[in-house]
Amino acid sequence: MTGKWDPGQYLTFDDHRLRPAVELLARVPSDAVETVIDLGCGTGSAYPFMRSRWPAVDYLGVDNSPEMLSRARSDHPDSAWLEADLNTWRPDAPVDLLYSNAALHWLPEHHSLLPALMAGLNPGGMLAVQMPANFDQPTHTIINEVARELDWSADLEPVLFSDPVGSPGEYHRVLSPIASALDIWTTTYVQELSGPDAVTAWVSGSALRPILSALPDSEAQRFVAEYSPRINRHYPRAANGITLLPFTRLFIMATAPIG
Repeated sequence: MTGKWDPGQYLTFDDHRLRPAVELLARVPSDAVETVIDLGCGTGSAYPFMRSRWPAVDYLGVDNSPEMLSRARSDHPDSAWLEADLNTWRPDAPVDLLYSNAALHWLPEHHSLLPALMAGLNPGGMLAVQMPANFDQPTHTIINEVARELDWSADLEPVLFSDPVGSPGEYHRVLSPIASALDIWTTTYVQELSGPDAVTAWVSGSALRPILSALPDSEAQRFVAEYSPRINRHYPRAANGITLLPFTRLFIMATAPIG
């Protein structure tokens, strides 16, 4: 990941961003979870839900953004937070639950990353992952379109999106040989966003962040000025002020063998 995260911008749509996190957590079947690592924990939004379900849980939130972790420490001073690169960081000891909400799509090589994470589980432990799966949608394709049309396209090439998330079948092929149980599914959320340029505001907290961080302020403003009218044609604002943004997410729950 490149560029600074803005916790305030990201949390503007916290209700929409948090819903899949909570739904993923609710699918964890075990009530005997004692150790949890939250990979890409961000501001720690999921932590209160984990603490509510497992009051005595030994929780660690890991993220590479000092800005997001600063917010997490401020909001949740009773827990442990660690700044680390998820490309290379691994748990010191096996845990019961490795949980990741909307983070692993920023990392490459999922065919090797997910098995490496599975190796960090206790017997019967679970890897629970949620990632956006909408990189073929206008929200993302128009980012690349605008970047390649403008005169600083070469500078932006390293931070442009390809499609980092595989198909359910690809993840099944990777994980089924090493999991005792495996559940993979997708859900499309039809999100109601309010206000002008609502989709631009949404992606400014996530997908647009690396682009805008790579540009001087004046050029970042120019990028947004090019992006917003194009995206608004795909996601028009209704007369009541609401913009509908369909957003597909992929969920993976893989259980480590007991013996």
